[in-house]
Amino acid sequence: MYQEMPLPYAYDALEPFIDTRTVGLHYEKHYRNYLNKLNQLLQKNNYKNEYSKEELVTHLDMFPLKDRGDILYHLGGVLNHELYFSNMSPKQNNQPVKSILKAIDQAYGNYDNFKKEFLKTASYLVGSGYTFLVLNGKKELEIINLSNQETPYTYGLIPLLALDLWEHAYYLNYQNERVRYIENFFEIIDFEQINQLYETALSKKS
Repeated sequence: MYQEMPLPYAYDALEPFIDTRTVGLHYEKHYRNYLNKLNQLLQKNNYKNEYSKEELVTHLDMFPLKDRGDILYHLGGVLNHELYFSNMSPKQNNQPVKSILKAIDQAYGNYDNFKKEFLKTASYLVGSGYTFLVLNGKKELEIINLSNQETPYTYGLIPLLALDLWEHAYYLNYQNERVRYIENFFEIIDFEQINQLYETALSKKS
């Protein structure tokens, strides 16, 4: 079965942008719930940990049809939450660096344009879901929205950055001010980590 990803910072580390209670509840209740339910479904089907979580997305045909939807939903919940939590940091690495900086400049002109496009895309999401920065099959950056716990891996895309737009990610602190939550997310993004993901993804696609 899959192991829990340790939260890479204390619950209060993202204050004031995301409050201590929200981070604690989000990690302990929501993320762990997805992981526990995923592992229960895999154990029920005698899964032997043949694949990474990312690889498992494209190997669901090994499970009975009646369980595939539940497995994919909870697998997406685990993958999306792990990326979201690891994308943030109190280290103030909130400016693009190295390879990801060059890629953002090439795709969007500059970082300010990227932010505007990300904010605009996120504002279009209806209901629950995520806004992602992904690497597509042409090694290009794209900003996309996906509903609920869909994962970009389903579509052959590699996610680099995830913004959780389910209400549980922000409502205690922001209530109906979702736009302010999205804007403040850019204060705690960790572009050192995102650059590592980008360079790793490029090496796998080369």
